[in-house]
Amino acid sequence: MTATTSNSAPSAIILAAGKGTRMKSDLPKVVHPVGGRPMVCAVVDACLAAGCRRIVAVVGYKQDDVRAALQDYDVEFAVQEPQFGTGHAVQCAEEIFKGAGYPGDTFVLCGDGPLIRLATLEKVLKKHREKGASATLATAVLEDATGYGRIWRGADGRFKAIVEQKNCTPEQLAIREVNPSYYCFRTADLFRALRGVTRNPVSGEYYLTDTLSLLLEEGKSVEVIEAVPPEDVLSINTLEDLAKVDAIYRSRPAVRSHAGTGGQAR
Repeated sequence: MTATTSNSAPSAIILAAGKGTRMKSDLPKVVHPVGGRPMVCAVVDACLAAGCRRIVAVVGYKQDDVRAALQDYDVEFAVQEPQFGTGHAVQCAEEIFKGAGYPGDTFVLCGDGPLIRLATLEKVLKKHREKGASATLATAVLEDATGYGRIWRGADGRFKAIVEQKNCTPEQLAIREVNPSYYCFRTADLFRALRGVTRNPVSGEYYLTDTLSLLLEEGKSVEVIEAVPPEDVLSINTLEDLAKVDAIYRSRPAVRSHAGTGGQAR
């Protein structure tokens, strides 16, 4: 696969439609404060700092609260109602990208990941474009990988699949490289692959991760880069988790702008 010559500004899709049922609050999870403002703002800031010109937030549960949290940003919105998983969430943004002709490359990120770093996005985009990949995902290596999808590589070290913990063999359970949901796709390939994703028979959801296997079956390139510091993978599922992430975020030395001009910690 030859390297792509695309130097156009990337886009971003931020998944922000969920409630967060364990947060003991009626607020959408992404609106809970980290660093004194809604956590989704930190994700938007990182995307802006990475040069994203088009940012689409996929909203659903109490979407007016999420829209209000992002009112000072130049963000477009796609609505996911009802909610049928991450693949379905991204599909809900297709009309926006279709109208623009599916330009360039697009990050797909979670709105509840405020510890995201500009440096991580830069590494992912650099490798994605150097390799001319259809999809590139950033991984993390954790001492305790419990609960995370494992990165399954072949004997040659190449990516084969993301295996959810419940589906892992004993050998795969020993894998410490995990998927923290940092993706970059060639935009046209992303939405084409999504059309081939089928609903999971157990959960009834459409999974974004299924696009990676479909792209490999097409003979496309899927690249993996270990680029996410373990600290940044801390999930926010409870108020206790929120407090831990808030403390980490506030401990970082970089000065962050609340006006959306970037300033993420490297």
